[in-house]
Amino acid sequence: MQIAVTTRFLLPGGQLEGLGRFTAETLRQLVQQQPECTFHFLFDRAYDPAYLFGPNVVPHVLHPPARHPLLMIAWYEGAVAWWLRQHRPAALLSPEGFTVLGTSVPRVMVLHDLAYIHRPADMHALIRRYYAYFIPRFARAVEQLVAVSEATREDIARQYGVAASGIKVAYNAPAAHFQPQSAEAQGAVRDRFSQGQPYFLFVGALHQRKNLGNLLRAFALFKAQAGESDPTKLLIVGREAWRAGPIFAAYKSLPPAVQAAVDFTGRVGEPELAGLYAAALATVYVPFFEGFGLPVVEAQASGCPVVTSTVSSLPEVAGGPGSALLCDPAQPAEIAAALTQLSRDAALRARLQAAGLANAARFSWARSADVLWQAVQQAIQTMPTPA
Repeated sequence: MQIAVTTRFLLPGGQLEGLGRFTAETLRQLVQQQPECTFHFLFDRAYDPAYLFGPNVVPHVLHPPARHPLLMIAWYEGAVAWWLRQHRPAALLSPEGFTVLGTSVPRVMVLHDLAYIHRPADMHALIRRYYAYFIPRFARAVEQLVAVSEATREDIARQYGVAASGIKVAYNAPAAHFQPQSAEAQGAVRDRFSQGQPYFLFVGALHQRKNLGNLLRAFALFKAQAGESDPTKLLIVGREAWRAGPIFAAYKSLPPAVQAAVDFTGRVGEPELAGLYAAALATVYVPFFEGFGLPVVEAQASGCPVVTSTVSSLPEVAGGPGSALLCDPAQPAEIAAALTQLSRDAALRARLQAAGLANAARFSWARSADVLWQAVQQAIQTMPTPA
């Protein structure tokens, strides 16, 4: 069987986020699980050979490189549609939330979130218009839709009038290297990243939707309550994203002593990130909206307590209030109270560590790949048999 896969988000260099991470991890499993199937990976630029996960993967580079909406249209509706007409695979799998309208090949598409509807100001106007025009059409045209959480499935059904029962759910999952570490290893991480002091951790792109402004304000409230002698730091790990200016403005508005306790590390490698999760007092991830929220389960798999939001997919992914502290992301005082609880209550931290580890075990890339394969098979079966 020949399956085409759009792999535009498998970027060279290995620094994968969100869509790229889901694409890489599920395809790695699929290629291994289905050795009799040939997977045609469709890239839009030179690819890293590390993404060819087995001998049953055939890479193709189709131009143009597509990061601008007009080039995305040219790539999906031009280059990919042409390739599909020429090769006629059994199905097209699009794990990144975009697909081809102009094809008769059975399609499976994974939708990760509808942030363009709920947080329109967080993206460039041209990108938002592209999403508003194409995403509903994609969702109604494909033979099988897959969401990354129950919350996203319900959101898709509500927004687009698609039956929720027809949408499968394939969760994200923590990688195997996210796991608890020894006290000695945790101490080495603190020595390297926080001058040996305890710290709260944020992981993610520096983006308005991630609510870093309110996190910084909450940390200032926590420090005011804890007193001048409190040594706790806040480490913010991630790249600077589009329109991050208000985040740095919020940082500069903090008292100097609080500013000194905040460290923007930028992106770090996967081994460093695993250590940072394992050694943190807690991971504090309180965005305004998420389709899944991968840092939540990465932290839990690392034995790290989690503070997260009460909105969208986050309570579902975190395992509910028994597995994480849930806060209104619009209320810095509520976030600050959770920080205070965790800094003072070792028994609470231990309970959340245990519950979080159990919750993180629910998520598996292998199981999510199984869901994608089921969706591919069902998409193929929906097509009429030629006369």
